[in-house]
Amino acid sequence: MATSPQPALLVLADGSSYPGYSFGALGTTIGEVVFNTGMTGYQEVLTDPSYCGQIVTFTYPELGNTGVNPDDEESMRPQVRGAIARNICARPSNWRSTQSLQNYFKQHHILGIYGIDTRALTRKLRSIGSMNGAISTEILDPNDLLQRIQEAPSMAGLNLVKEVTTAAMYEWSEITEVGWEFSPGTQTDEEPLTVVALDFGVKRNILRRLASYGCRVIVVPSTTSPEDILKYNPDGIFLSNGPGDPAAVTEGVETTKALLNSQKPIFGICMGHQILGLSLGAETFKLKFGHRGLNQPCGLEQKQVEITSQNHGFAISADSLPDADVEITHLNLNDRTVAGLRHKSLPLFSVQYHPEASPGPHDADYLFEQFVNLMRTSRQQPVT
Repeated sequence: MATSPQPALLVLADGSSYPGYSFGALGTTIGEVVFNTGMTGYQEVLTDPSYCGQIVTFTYPELGNTGVNPDDEESMRPQVRGAIARNICARPSNWRSTQSLQNYFKQHHILGIYGIDTRALTRKLRSIGSMNGAISTEILDPNDLLQRIQEAPSMAGLNLVKEVTTAAMYEWSEITEVGWEFSPGTQTDEEPLTVVALDFGVKRNILRRLASYGCRVIVVPSTTSPEDILKYNPDGIFLSNGPGDPAAVTEGVETTKALLNSQKPIFGICMGHQILGLSLGAETFKLKFGHRGLNQPCGLEQKQVEITSQNHGFAISADSLPDADVEITHLNLNDRTVAGLRHKSLPLFSVQYHPEASPGPHDADYLFEQFVNLMRTSRQQPVT
């Protein structure tokens, strides 16, 4: 006889509550409730370190159809505090699946809730803004759960990088699998370029793309000093994605600011973009509900538009950028926030979105080639 589903409750910081059913682990979890508009790639989302501290609402109506598998993980484990879905597929059907989503969540002690109106929840987050919330299978009184939420810190001012950065240096050599490679000619016979990746919460597919373009990738903790980074004699420095408020990652900003003097090529993605902007004197601010999905248009007027994969809740203030030194290369065309920048004289550039496309469109993969070309040019013209 089939067992009855385990009741669960979602409560938001504004007091609204959504009863549903549990999938995954039992207990209580608290985090910032956000939504993702992607129609695929839920495993990459769940294991993306940039989602540390957050409970993710999936606007696509059913989760778990293709199960999970080790190849699609962006890190060693799920990084979300919890997940919210309309429906859950209990019996996945896919040749790559090794485990159901429910069992994967149980294994890693992640809470999920399903059976709620995710359309109504998403509309609330869009109108009021992202806010803290909680999922519980043990506290089913909304007032009691709300009290727990009110004790949790806000995402603004929160440094979560320390929870996801690597504990020690390591080298990454794995490239994008042949069956998934979408940019022919990435491999080269030229001498490998050494890239030091400052890990604020890096995704594995970013590292695969760098390796696919012929780079020797050295990943270092976010607390690594500029002096130790430069001891590797890198051809370039990569600033990774990551969770939380970029302005709170003061050590990363100071490190990047010091690295500017080396005149080494620097490429930043997502939080790395914000860290680079802060190191150049810009300011960041919290977006109302952020950009999370595979369908964000970016570009400049009368120039090519890229459809991009994004995951961020903070942005660089355009008015705070030093116009004499920095130019905006991309805007998010939905709300005109800064989506890319480039220094006018130093070999520095960054984007707010994810060109590694995991999951997401491949429009922006050329940025890795741009970084490689910048490093090769810099190698031929060493700083004196």
